[in-house]
Order: sequence, then structure tokens, then C-alpha cells
Amino acid sequence: MSLERGTNHWGANPGDPIGTELAVIDSSFDKVLATDPLYWTTAQKKAALAWLEKNAAQQTALRLRVLAVSGDIAEETGDKDASAWMRAELLVDKGAARAQIKLATAVTKYELLAAGLAEGVVSQDKARVITKTLADIETNPIATAEDLTLAEKLLVDYATRLTAKELQIIGRRILAEIDPARFEDAEAKALLAEEERAQQKTALRVWNNGDGTIGFDGVLPVAIGARFKTQVEAFAQPRKQRLVAKGAPLPPWERMMGQGFARLIETIDPDALPHHGGDATVVNVVISLEELRKELGTAMLGFDETNGSTISAAEARKMACNATIIPWVLGGDGQVLDAGRFSRFFQPIQRKALRLQQKCCQADGCDMPPEWCDVHHLTAWALGGKTDLKDGVLLCPHHHRLAHAPGYTHERLPDGTIRFTRRP
Repeated sequence: MSLERGTNHWGANPGDPIGTELAVIDSSFDKVLATDPLYWTTAQKKAALAWLEKNAAQQTALRLRVLAVSGDIAEETGDKDASAWMRAELLVDKGAARAQIKLATAVTKYELLAAGLAEGVVSQDKARVITKTLADIETNPIATAEDLTLAEKLLVDYATRLTAKELQIIGRRILAEIDPARFEDAEAKALLAEEERAQQKTALRVWNNGDGTIGFDGVLPVAIGARFKTQVEAFAQPRKQRLVAKGAPLPPWERMMGQGFARLIETIDPDALPHHGGDATVVNVVISLEELRKELGTAMLGFDETNGSTISAAEARKMACNATIIPWVLGGDGQVLDAGRFSRFFQPIQRKALRLQQKCCQADGCDMPPEWCDVHHLTAWALGGKTDLKDGVLLCPHHHRLAHAPGYTHERLPDGTIRFTRRP
């Protein structure tokens, strides 16, 4: 191996001790990377992960120390900080680079925190939590310099035993822990102010993606958001449990949560909803008699194309089973032939009776519990079916969709279960 003048066998200049040490680290790291963890022992894997976690914190400590004194790099490039150089040479986004420089500046103010990073017991995420918490304390009108010093000590100590998220929770109450008598009232007031700000931030946006889906995003106060998450999970979990029990692979959790949210919407009691636009909160579906009779017909969800969306007739028939909709059936000349009646829906007492009779989803081989099922008309209401017990059958959301899907037929077996068959 030939070496350039002034370099050693590690490829570093002996006159540059920092470069030499970094080259040694590189060489050792390359040797470890050349091995395959597949053949490591369990003890080796644990030791490697523990070392990497500690080393990541120490690398953060070194990076922040360098960034804290990187003004000369900025001077070379004529910028206000080193972020432009990091963007050009290291391909680090400017926003991320400036966040690192900001953290580096903050850490220099706290000796214990800097020491914790150097020792590898405080990660970068925890350092961000601690610096933000200490910055908030500095702006607290009733906090003293002694409070700040003690808070830093406690937070660094907690960082050795808690995750970053747990540390964030502790950080919100750190002053109350230092002096309960002095800070608990202030904490309560701060929480009230935070909850008021959360109310002001509450928002929901809903839009039509134009591909058969509706998109939405939003922000909720934590108390409402926690309830929302719990309720959606309640509808998602039964599907997960059934799949696990049958040994089937689980779909992505996001999809199950989306399906759980859809199920939550479908099961809302319409009688409990407020009035909307001078009428009960209902969904209007406009469909011609000809389209209603087709297996592959279409309907308008809403009164017109401007304020509505096109759906299949099958979906409209499915909605009619368990949603408060008003189906407007039009003749050839647009004359209203049927405006629907709420009596098409099974009443609560009927659902209870069906639960006692049928125990679970009536699809052949399905054991979805009755509380997660819809009541389906064996003879479609639009085709003359009646809303009575002998015409009602419990079907889980999956099999209810199949009952209205043009690609499947279904029949009731002598034991009362429903068998689905894909059309040829």
C-alpha cells in the first residue's frame, strides 16, 4: 500500500491529531461493518446496540461542540451560520442544519447537560427536551436561578432512566417537583392556558380526492383526541383479533384504523345528532328507478354533482341498511317516485332481538360478534323487502359489503347462515 507524503497507514496526517483519531475510528468501524450481524450471538447484538446508542449520544456531543464554534466556517462562506456550508457540502437541509446549530448554542449554556451528552447518557432527542424545558423555566417570572440549576440537575438525572417522551412529561412538572407550594398553582394556570390555546387550534379540513375517497386532516384538544383515538381503536381491534385468531396476515395498522373510523361513523345513532340545515342530519342519495334496479347502477351522494359525489347503486343499497339516508328515487322525467321513510331502518329493540337469535355474523364460517354487525335486509328494501325480524340478518362490515357487491351472489342456507359465491 502506497501512502501519500505526510500520511500514515490510516491515511491521516500525523501532524493532525484530530484527523488521525477520526481515521482510527473509521478503520475500526469499517472492520465491524464488514461482519454480518446474522452470525452474531445474542450477547454480541445486545452489546453492539448498547454501544451504538451511547456512541450516537457522544457523536451528538462532539457535533454540537463543533457547531457551537463554527462561526469561522460561516465567515468563509459569507453566511450568518454554517448551515449553508452544511447544505452544500454535507447535503443537510438548511432547516435541519439550523436546528442543530440552535441546539448546539443552547447546550453550551448548561454544563451538566453537555457532560451528559459527552458521557453518552443523554441522547440528542433528550437534549432537545431538556433545553426547551430549561428555556421555558428561564422565562417563568417566578422561577429563580436556583430553580433553573436544580431543574437541570434533575432532568439530566431523569434522562438516564426515562425515554425522551417520558422526560417531556416530567419536564412539564419539573418546577412543581422542585417546590410544590410555589409552582402547583402556576402549573394549573399554565394547563388552563394550554387547553384554551388547544381550543383555538382545533381544526378540521375535509376534501374529495376524486378517486372514490375523502381526505381529511385536523387538530383536536388532547382530551378529545384521546377519546377519538380510543374509540377508533375499539372498532379496529376486533378485526385484528379475528385475523390473528385465524392466522391470517394483518393489514397495515393505518388501514385497520381507517376502517375502524369508517365503522365508527356508520354506527353513530342518527337520533343523537343535531339538526343540520333545518333538517335532521341525514345523507341524501339521488338515484333513478332504472339505476336502482341495475346491479351496476350509479347514484348521487348529495343532491347534485356540484355538492355531491357519484357512488355505486350497490353502495347506496348498503347505506340504506344502517345509515340515516333519504333515497330520492326518480322516474324517467325526473319525477320523484319515492322519498324514502325512516321506517326502513331496524329499530333498537329489533336489533336486540336479532342479537339474541343470531349471536354473530350470519355469513358461513364468520364469528364476528353481533355488536360489530350491521342488520341487512335479505330482500332489499328498495325491492319490496320489509323491516321485520324474519327479513333481517346480522352481517359484519366485510360480508355486508359482499351482500351488495355485484361480483357476488348469496343464499340463505337451511340453518339460517348466508353463503357467498363469486359470480363466474
